[in-house]
Amino acid sequence: MLMPKRVKYRKSHRGRRAGFAKRGSVISFGDFGLKALDAAWITSRQIEACRVAITRRMKRDGKVWIRIFPDKPVSKKPLETRMGKGKGNPEFWVAVVKPGRVMFEVAGVSKEIALDALKLASNKLPIKTKISVRPDYD
Repeated sequence: MLMPKRVKYRKSHRGRRAGFAKRGSVISFGDFGLKALDAAWITSRQIEACRVAITRRMKRDGKVWIRIFPDKPVSKKPLETRMGKGKGNPEFWVAVVKPGRVMFEVAGVSKEIALDALKLASNKLPIKTKISVRPDYD
């Protein structure tokens, strides 16, 4: 599972998810990309499930780029615990994804296989996505 090696602060605020992606909204490395249409927290488990689905469908041909990284800790209090007594311990890590963000990129395989692999990956995510093609792809 993806997670940072070290962070400055162990626990973070929840933050805001309003607005659109400021950067990471164009395909930079591959020929095909999976773009988010909604705002969400994508967990490290969901990112790993997408990566496995893409690489299995591509039969380990080509190359996959993961353009998001889970660097935000999400804390939870134990079940049946009374209110108060501080914030809970970090349970898992999420990547904050806003609309327009390219999350995965693929290159080195045929168009049919790439589109099918990205469609499988989109089924693993809790948000609406769009498959986009690099503008200069022939």
